[in-house]
Amino acid sequence: MDPAEVGRRAGEVLDRVNTVVVGKREALELVLAGILAGGHVLLEDFPGLAKTLTARCFAQTLGLDFTRLQFTPDLLPADVTGSYLYNQRDGDFVFRPGPVFTDLLLADEINRTPPKTQAALLEAMQERQVSVEGVTHELRAPFHVLATANPIEYEGTYPLPEAQLDRFLLRVSFGYPSAQEEQTMLRRRMARRAEETVLQPVVDAATLTEMQRALEDVAVEDSVGRYIVELVAATREHPQVQVGASPRGSLALLLTARARAALAGRDYVVPEDVKQAAPAALSHRLSLRPEVWLRRVDPAAIVEEICARVPVPASDRLPTYTGTPS
Repeated sequence: MDPAEVGRRAGEVLDRVNTVVVGKREALELVLAGILAGGHVLLEDFPGLAKTLTARCFAQTLGLDFTRLQFTPDLLPADVTGSYLYNQRDGDFVFRPGPVFTDLLLADEINRTPPKTQAALLEAMQERQVSVEGVTHELRAPFHVLATANPIEYEGTYPLPEAQLDRFLLRVSFGYPSAQEEQTMLRRRMARRAEETVLQPVVDAATLTEMQRALEDVAVEDSVGRYIVELVAATREHPQVQVGASPRGSLALLLTARARAALAGRDYVVPEDVKQAAPAALSHRLSLRPEVWLRRVDPAAIVEEICARVPVPASDRLPTYTGTPS
């Protein structure tokens, strides 16, 4: 499958999701880009803004097995990964897989569970495996985590540690719909005469895996690669930032820019792909200085400021890693 075909099929997926999630095309593109890039996405926004609905719609249109896990303060790590149960008939312990053994896991309100349970997802998200009682169990591909979090409610919540935030490829917010979009949502609800919606699959898990592999054919010219490095380096030198993005942020920006290029049907990355992906790929990787954090400065605004300040490259040379002379 070539990137042009990836863009066509991804467009069909987005069109179908858009029939339920009204508007918010740009945010939906970011979520799909995160999935195509093989990563996990944190949906952080106010209650009632279609975070859970978005995860369910993408699972249906992508033809993926879907599991929703509601994170609560009493949730245990074994409730996520699974555990061994004693089988009296065979006289042996049998592993019972947990909700993490799925294609797309919705970790709903992930900041409502203690750090010990949050950490149970770390190995699964990074290594695509879980270890229970000293035995490692592989997770089949594709495997993606879409987690939701409420950014304004702090009572009874446990902020995600930096190590876990860094595991998310992107952090996406939807924001409130416009008056016209909200009216369209109401009209569609009355027209379908039912609360739940079921979307027919556009692709299946095997096709999604092919689409993800096709991203390796998306070229990144050397000057664009340097542009990514300069953006990430600028986050480490910004006066309002205490700790900037790590090299994992550079990789996240590269992968997301490739996915956005494929969404547009291109087999090459342009600087605009990088700029559009930068706030979602880098903002959750920044630790702000205490005085800045108290003023509730949005890290995404800092990333956008950096994107506006760092010079954008203009080059039509081929990337040197392809072996083709410039």
